[in-house]
Amino acid sequence: MELNLTKPICFFDLETTGTNVAKDRIVEISILKVFPNGNKESHTWRVNPEMPIPPSTTAVHGITNEMVENEPTFKELAHKVQELMKDSDLAGYNSNRFDIPLLAEELLRAEVDFDLKKAKAVDVQTIFHKKEKRTLEAAFKFYCDKDLTDAHSAEADTNATYEVLKAQLDRYEDVENDINFLSTFSAHKNYADFAGFVGYNKQGEEVFSFGKHRGKKVTDIIEKEPGYFGWLLNADFPLYTKKVLTRIKLSQLNNKL
Repeated sequence: MELNLTKPICFFDLETTGTNVAKDRIVEISILKVFPNGNKESHTWRVNPEMPIPPSTTAVHGITNEMVENEPTFKELAHKVQELMKDSDLAGYNSNRFDIPLLAEELLRAEVDFDLKKAKAVDVQTIFHKKEKRTLEAAFKFYCDKDLTDAHSAEADTNATYEVLKAQLDRYEDVENDINFLSTFSAHKNYADFAGFVGYNKQGEEVFSFGKHRGKKVTDIIEKEPGYFGWLLNADFPLYTKKVLTRIKLSQLNNKL
């Protein structure tokens, strides 16, 4: 079943130096852009992460330091990535928890003002886990009856994810061929940031979802404990989380004017 699209959707996958969203860097990015008319556009870039790739990570995706030392940095590629994705929804495999948050960090480091929160996001892994609870290789075999022979290559994983989503739509009558539905169905708990440090209460107000102020309104803590806000901005939190907290504080200040 082909996707029912009202706007383009970008399937993408990242290979990285590790799994720490705040600290690790992209070493390969592959984007498959699917248009409402069925046309496709695909781009894959190797990226110099400007930091060493640990041997344990190379053992997973096969990309060595020597393979990327002469490749462009993400900052050099960031505007190409933005141009490709700017009018699109997003999709990936475990993308809501990893690929989108890490890409958001890289864009902020590259000083590219592109808020991925504004796009609908479909996480094919979540649909798979809600229905079958397995891995990407197993998903590809289960839904498409094919072996994913080049797993952990960004391009192979990206194309496999696209094929799996189409097969999921064929298999499950209750999974609607609609990006809004798929985004909602594949979403985890809703957070204001990507990393899950700032959530929402029942009134839709931002609250801290960690630490000593868990469940408390961010605006209340900013007002009562300005030092805590300063600590958050200087601590080792993701840049996007800091951006969200700064936005909340600026909104609070504007409301007082």
